[in-house]
Order: sequence, then C-alpha cells, then structure tokens
Amino acid sequence: MVDERLNRAFAQDVVRLRQAGVLPVVVHGGGPQIDAQLARFGMRPSFAAGLRVTTPEVMEVVRMVLAGQVQRQVVGLLNEYGPFAVGLTGEDAWTMTATKRYAEVDGERVELGLVGDVSGADPSALHALLRDGRIPVVSPIARSEDGLTYNVNADAGAAALAVALRAQLLVVLTDVAGLFADWPSTEKVVDRITADELERLLPTLSGGMIPKMEGCLRAVRSGVPVAHVLDGRAPHALFDHAFGDTAVGTRVVP
Repeated sequence: MVDERLNRAFAQDVVRLRQAGVLPVVVHGGGPQIDAQLARFGMRPSFAAGLRVTTPEVMEVVRMVLAGQVQRQVVGLLNEYGPFAVGLTGEDAWTMTATKRYAEVDGERVELGLVGDVSGADPSALHALLRDGRIPVVSPIARSEDGLTYNVNADAGAAALAVALRAQLLVVLTDVAGLFADWPSTEKVVDRITADELERLLPTLSGGMIPKMEGCLRAVRSGVPVAHVLDGRAPHALFDHAFGDTAVGTRVVP
C-alpha cells in the first residue's frame, strides 16, 4: 500500500476477479501511514506481540488514517477500473464488534490500550453490497457492546469476516515471501501447512507474522477451506496465484 505500481496492480486484480464472477471483500490495514501520521504529531509508535499499543490519542490518529485516508485511497483506486467499491468501517451497521485485547510477552500480560479482539461479525451490510454488485472495502475499526471504539488488527478482522461470510478463500497480502520454515536460519518458504502444524509453530513466530498466521488459523478452524499468505510485492500476485495451483506463498488448510 506504499508503492503506486503495486497499488494499481492490486486494484486491477480485484476488479478483474469481480468481473470474472468472484465476490471479493477487501479488508485493509495502514501501518506505514499510521506511523507517518504519528510522526507528524511527534508521537512514537509502540508494539507488543506484533500489535500496536493504542492509547486514546493514538486511536484518534488510527481512526482518521484508516477511515479517512487509506480507505478512501483504496476505494478511489478500485473505482478507477469500474464503479464497484464502497467503503465502510467495522463500526458501520455493527459489521464487527470487539472486546478488549491484551498481549502476552514472555509469559506476562501486557496492556495494549484500545486494541480489540473481534468478538462478533455481522455480514448483513456486506451481503447487501455484494448483491448490488459492489466491492466492500472495510477499515479494521470495531465497536464494543459498551460503545468504545477499538483498533482491530486487519488480519484478525479479515479472518472474522471471512468466517462470517462463509468465504471460500482468505488471502493475506504481506511484504514477505510467506511463512519461513526456520527463520532466520533459512529463507525456505513453507508452501502448505495444516492448522494443527501451524498451531504448534505459532509460539516460535515473531513480529507482524503472528497476527497474520493467527488470522489464517482462526479462519480455517472455523470453516474457511483455505487461507493463503501471498507476497504482495509481486505485481498481480492476487490474480495470478491466489486462485491457481501454483505453489507461491503459504497455504493454510484444515
């Protein structure tokens, strides 16, 4: 999402899939853009277990950047290739609800602030948009039952919506080649892994790969037939590889 050439290739892929009869739903993040905006305000980002520590002040920036900047860019780019995309956040129509999340670091519980775990997903608004021929673009912001607004990890939000929609495929685009078998000792990518194998491997992962693989595990354990982690740095990776049999990236299967 920070490379104009890749942005356009992604948008073309999504629209081509829609024109081919696939019903894509896009859930976006915005980490680099949030970090850049925090820097402009003189605020330093902080992370624990791959998740952004979100104070009320940081939450204001997160909400502004995700819903007001990144979502509009994704919607605008998709609509350059056809009048399909409509933006919403997880707050809209209670599409996603969340409960407060804590991280665990070295066996200790860590406070994350306004970071939420997706506790429920109502796909009604998404179904309505899909029936109307639209491509929903969802910002990972969710409300709690007591009215608080939470920053939800985009991978976790995508997984929850994939389950709620009974999607046939969850695709996670990232900036690495996939799940490495023995990082950093080797850059060999695991092309296929079962849910049980992934669950055993999770405690050994680090950084941003943790929520991605947690999301994949949640999805396939809850009925999504396959989750595919793809290297989004490859132009047209989504169209060329997500729906084919080519062993690119990492496929998580039940």
